[in-house]
Amino acid sequence: MKPEFVHLRVHSEFSLVDGIVKIKPLVKHIASFNMPAVALTEQSNLFSLVKFYRAAQSQGLKPIMGADVHIYNPEEPTSPFGLTLLACNQTGYTVLKELISQAYQKGQHLDVPMLKKEWLEQNHQGLIAMSAAMDGDIGHAIINDKSEQAEQCALYWQSIFKHSFYLEIQRVGKPDEERYIKEAVDLALKLDLPVVATNDVRFIDASDFNSHEVRVCINQGRVLDDTRRPKSYTDQQYLRSSEEMLELFADIPEALENTIEIAKRCNVELTLGENYLPDFPVPEGMTLDEFFIDASRQGLEQRLQQYPPTGTGSDEQNRQVYSDRLELELGVITQMGFPGYFMIVADFIQWAKNNAIPVGPGRGSGAGSLVAYVLNITDLDPIEFDLLFERFLNPERVSMPDFDIDFCMDRRDEVIDYVARHYGRDKVSQIITYGSMAAKAVIRDVGRVMAFPFGFVDGLAKLVPFEIGMTLSKALQESPDFKKRYEMEDDVKTLLDMALSLEGTSRNAGKHAGGVVISPTKLTDFSALYCEQDGSNLVTQFDKDDVEAVGLVKFDFLGLRTLTIIDWAIQTINSKNKAEGKALVDISQIPRDDEATYQGIFMTCQTTAVFQLESRGMKELIRKLKPDCFDDIIALVALFRPGPLESGMVDDYINVKHGAKAEYAHTLLEPILSPTNGVILYQEQVMQIARELAGYTLGGADMLRRAMGKKKPEEMAKQRTIFTEGSINNQIEESIATYVFDLMEKFAGYGFNKSHSAAYALVAYQTAWLKQHYPAAFIAAVLSSDMDNTDKVVILIEECREMKLPLCPPDINLSHYHFTVNDQDEIVYGIGAIKGVGEAAIEDLLAEREKNGPFKGLYDLCKRVELRKVNRRVLEALIKGGAFDSIDKNRASHLAELTTAIKVAEQHGKMAQTGQNDMFGLAVQVDNGDDTEAYSTIVEPWSEKQRLDAEKITLGLYLTGHPIEQYESELAHIRHACIGTLLADAERSKSKMEGRVAGLIVEMRTRQTKKGTTMGFATLDDRTGRLEVAAFSKTFEQYRDILSKDTLLVAEGPLSIDDFSGGLRLTADKLYTFEQARELFARCIFLHWSPQEDQSASKAFTTALKQVLQPFTGGNCPIQIGYQSTQAEAIIQLGDDWRIHPSDELILRLNSFLSAEAVEVRYR
Repeated sequence: MKPEFVHLRVHSEFSLVDGIVKIKPLVKHIASFNMPAVALTEQSNLFSLVKFYRAAQSQGLKPIMGADVHIYNPEEPTSPFGLTLLACNQTGYTVLKELISQAYQKGQHLDVPMLKKEWLEQNHQGLIAMSAAMDGDIGHAIINDKSEQAEQCALYWQSIFKHSFYLEIQRVGKPDEERYIKEAVDLALKLDLPVVATNDVRFIDASDFNSHEVRVCINQGRVLDDTRRPKSYTDQQYLRSSEEMLELFADIPEALENTIEIAKRCNVELTLGENYLPDFPVPEGMTLDEFFIDASRQGLEQRLQQYPPTGTGSDEQNRQVYSDRLELELGVITQMGFPGYFMIVADFIQWAKNNAIPVGPGRGSGAGSLVAYVLNITDLDPIEFDLLFERFLNPERVSMPDFDIDFCMDRRDEVIDYVARHYGRDKVSQIITYGSMAAKAVIRDVGRVMAFPFGFVDGLAKLVPFEIGMTLSKALQESPDFKKRYEMEDDVKTLLDMALSLEGTSRNAGKHAGGVVISPTKLTDFSALYCEQDGSNLVTQFDKDDVEAVGLVKFDFLGLRTLTIIDWAIQTINSKNKAEGKALVDISQIPRDDEATYQGIFMTCQTTAVFQLESRGMKELIRKLKPDCFDDIIALVALFRPGPLESGMVDDYINVKHGAKAEYAHTLLEPILSPTNGVILYQEQVMQIARELAGYTLGGADMLRRAMGKKKPEEMAKQRTIFTEGSINNQIEESIATYVFDLMEKFAGYGFNKSHSAAYALVAYQTAWLKQHYPAAFIAAVLSSDMDNTDKVVILIEECREMKLPLCPPDINLSHYHFTVNDQDEIVYGIGAIKGVGEAAIEDLLAEREKNGPFKGLYDLCKRVELRKVNRRVLEALIKGGAFDSIDKNRASHLAELTTAIKVAEQHGKMAQTGQNDMFGLAVQVDNGDDTEAYSTIVEPWSEKQRLDAEKITLGLYLTGHPIEQYESELAHIRHACIGTLLADAERSKSKMEGRVAGLIVEMRTRQTKKGTTMGFATLDDRTGRLEVAAFSKTFEQYRDILSKDTLLVAEGPLSIDDFSGGLRLTADKLYTFEQARELFARCIFLHWSPQEDQSASKAFTTALKQVLQPFTGGNCPIQIGYQSTQAEAIIQLGDDWRIHPSDELILRLNSFLSAEAVEVRYR
């Protein structure tokens, strides 16, 4: 059947500004229409090109590459003209990528990428252009009755795109369409230009129009009902069939025939699946392979001089093992063509190290390569740790090597910048990602566009369960309340139906966390580029999968915060050591068998802030294992995962560690499994077993490992036969071979990459070593790293208390931006951790202090700093956070004086600026003052509560005290133990525990259950730790009035360790405010009264006591008076009418009436 029409203008979801077409449904529809080809012409981008190419080919269709572009309109820059460009051949495809990149890098106006006509004049080879119908400059002129201008525009485009320019016509129901078509056809006849028909497709079915309108409004930030919003689309811009188009353009059949002609002319083929490595410069007279081999051999010599070879033989024999392994790896790498890859990675890692940028010791399977070790890519000796090269690069399965490199988070961008400078900025880029409309977000987006009230939309979004991978369909199944509202409320159904139609649609472009590509030629030979209007954040327009498909090699530059922490700690340590004339610390040279670290950190389970080892579950594992060597640390990283924990292998490992006998199915297994106490823990062990028992090559063993991981039955059956036959040939009984294979198959699912485990164990050990030997420097670095995370800071400050590490409050004369360590080895609070104090203000303040010395007081500081940066808000935060306490502890007084201090400083600044002269013309010296100005008013200091509340607001936590402290003596009688003690007890206890705890509610959240009821979760903090209290629906409803933030809560119920978070959780049976608990558990309020001999004074006492007690009567708590005079003493209990509610207010009044010492709450 002869084709009759091809769609040449389609926008998919990847246009981002409009279009909701999904690529796979598009090509399926095109195939069902029997159309031979289709063009995807995204708006100003090629984001979807590779995905579209593959999908079209899978359906036997010809993919036509193109894009709709904006042409800059100098007369009205905010209203560019449209043009559609299609690539005829490989040259045209390259030109298209270059032009679109140019539009982003040089042509953005108000964030809209545009092409200038002169760019097209210079660069248009291999392209076909279509005039964009009424959106183009010709269409614009025709609609505005400027026929002469329309003709000039047409001649201009015809001169550029010789025999490749088409006048485009559409019938999609827009105003003035028929007038435009008549004029355009007349113009085409006059100038001998071909016409072409398109349907400018934005959605697949006509019924999708409303969803598309909402999508457009989401992008524009408008609401549907906005009368001023441009109505640029019609309900006819759907994917019409050939029959519909034939009927629509029956009067202009050549417009349809030309779509077929254009499709025939467009022939672009992508080369996918090949790798194009960038060139690495080598000295003259050497090939890359020779240079690579020479560098590796030299690197081995340097490593072996620094670290003697490990092994059981003589030094010479051990060296030979290293040499043999190196030559084996070099042979594989050169044969596979990857020397350039290794040299590039080694080059930028060496640059980072030369510039004191911390680099991780390795990550992933790359640590198994000796070549990587000798080229300083990794810092772990793979022979010492039994790491396998074939796990990284398998000679029997050619695939790109993939080094994931960890850099210090703060300086990673410097390394990326070096790579860009070294290899050429036109060859280096980061990689794009696409954000999509997820379940909660799409409800909020759609709700806003459809003008539903915020509260209504917010409430609906909160009903979607918070879970990774959650979808609206899944939420309707899992949340009965959500489903009920969908079924019962028309507005909810309207909103959700629209949200369901748009869920998952691409919404915006972003940047991949660590992916960087380096191209052998300019990047646009492989991918178009995308960037912000100022040229920043340059990324490829293809995502990580597509960029690798077109042949670019991806390097992962990952930021690891722990490397930054180690670097900060080492800087602090070495700065002090240098001043004291001590040896500097090199973290890469520390001994891995330091007894103090194992005893002080691991054996005692003090691993808070230790990399990878600080979770509650991990601490429990450490407590059981009692690690005493580096191999145990490697094992810990591998063991602490759901598979091993549930399989029983963790218990086996621990039991053998503590004396149980390991059992081996065959003697050949013992040398392989004895380092892991007889357990198959690492993937490398699976490979070694296959080699030793069944004669596999390590490459073949890696294939076996992969097959076991994928669990494909047919592949497993094939491998079982190979393994069994190989074992029998090796004189091993079939039954043993079968048993071992079954064992391997079971543990392969849990097996961990030892290379990765060893590398991360090294970082973990380094942090533990620092914590043991330089605790203040290490904890200060960790606090600085986490100072934006209040929960973490609370835990770390409690850790300081437990470690007996002094922590000084913020101080304008001592603190820096980060947490620091003073000469007395005390941690000084960082000003950067005070909320509401920006970095610019702090830098200004610190620079002034550095230049002109400490601040003498508030007036002095205000005069010396730039008050536009260090403004009132900043100064208030500093005062409330305690930063002026070293000058005067009365924070209320500083705050009261602030307005005057600012006015005086401003006046001082004006005088200094104008340089006021006296009447004789002599310059007056502006007195800087010594801050001796007395504060004008004497202000009562804040109460402890006021002080702590201010700290909570500015620091996010209670630093100089805790609201719970004033109740500590009473809480000792109410709760069973403090949270910190309960945490330790719960971890040791196997059985369920009942507990009564008390703490301040620092976080409160609710969740809908599947039954549609509400549960509450309160996080309690008592300064020794934090605990989550879960109140199920019935309990929550009963106590919801007292479940609010900053309430001192007493909770009773069973305690357990939460499997998900690893934290302690109490499931509440009963809840009380502190006052309710006091009333319930107190025996009485005991008043000590020593009357004077004067009877009138005694009468006055009883009258006044009545007045104090009267408002609080009607409770359950009795009043007892301890009467003591010179003649007698007695305990008198007041009658039941005087039983009271023992509230804080009553205690306060009684303290004021008698004294704090005379009032006592006594408990049973």
